[in-house]
Amino acid sequence: MSEADLACRSLGSIRELAPEAWDRLGDGSDPFTAHRFLELLETSGSACERTGWRPAHLLLERAGEPVAAAPLWLKAHSWGEYVFDHAWAEAWARAGGRYYPKLQVAVPFTPVSGPRLFARDAEDRRALVRALVAFARASAVSSLHVTFCREEEARLLAEEGFLSRRGIQFHWFNRGYRDFADFLDALRSDKRKTIRKERARLAAAGLEIELLEGAAAAPVLRAFFPLYRGTVDRRFGNAYLAPAFFSGLAERFVDRVVVVAARAHGRLVAAALHFAAGDALFGRWWGALEEYRFLHFECCYYRAIEFAIARDLARVEAGAQGPHKLLRGYEPVWTRSAHWFRDPALRAAVARFLAAETARLEADRAALRAALPYRERSPD
Repeated sequence: MSEADLACRSLGSIRELAPEAWDRLGDGSDPFTAHRFLELLETSGSACERTGWRPAHLLLERAGEPVAAAPLWLKAHSWGEYVFDHAWAEAWARAGGRYYPKLQVAVPFTPVSGPRLFARDAEDRRALVRALVAFARASAVSSLHVTFCREEEARLLAEEGFLSRRGIQFHWFNRGYRDFADFLDALRSDKRKTIRKERARLAAAGLEIELLEGAAAAPVLRAFFPLYRGTVDRRFGNAYLAPAFFSGLAERFVDRVVVVAARAHGRLVAAALHFAAGDALFGRWWGALEEYRFLHFECCYYRAIEFAIARDLARVEAGAQGPHKLLRGYEPVWTRSAHWFRDPALRAAVARFLAAETARLEADRAALRAALPYRERSPD
């Protein structure tokens, strides 16, 4: 078979392709690129043309049969991506260029590394990359970005002329701990004491904290938006996700969601939403109506670690940002993205930026690893 046998089309909605046809192209390990998750983002009004995320998912077919696909969006801004290119856009505008619109292969509002190029085999995956570039060239866009992709996808994209970029996240790794106390014993004494004090002080606040799964988690999901909005408003952020997104989780994702809920005198005051999939727990959203010291650490990090140990999961991925996670046993790991630019001058400028950024991140990651709280240095 050759690339000449392939037909390419752009989908204005993920609903234009049957769920089983989309999901067959993936390996089933990533809940966030599943058809039902992308559909919920669209139908809830969270990721749609109105919010600056116009669906343009790219599909390759051979004899009418889907063989490769990518979750693609036409973007009018750079919000909700967690791989920041605002500085590139501003610099290009100062030079007289137009950065937006751009194309983005991504899961909106979801800084979780996973598959971005779905294909039956390596040959069709490479054809998909070339189809994405051809689609970008035929569109009035400045650039094409593939964010939070897997390492092997980043290598393929680099081979096809994309610029490579790395970032740093913090993940916790289960090294066969028997329980949370066993994990604490692996830490240096000062860090171990700090965590114990934090948990003791929070316990003294008298909150009821419980972990909920399955149908038991649904009421918290339906009530979560005010908590989410309260946290966003306090941090001067943007409430990307619509109320219908969280109620949709209650209807369609109780098999995946793990909730840590906190109540004061029976009233829900905070919750952390996690996704369990494969050998990992993914920390996704935190919301709180009221601030309690150390409550965020307890619900988002310590209870997640306890759950992972109890279920023998390999890791907890705690999302974007947060060097404070380091002192709680979360280790710096690389994330990857790839970037194509139409204009050679813009490409050259970004390449210079990335060379300097990569050197700085290499040094930062080494310093972060040296600051890990473990009694013995964890493997690289």
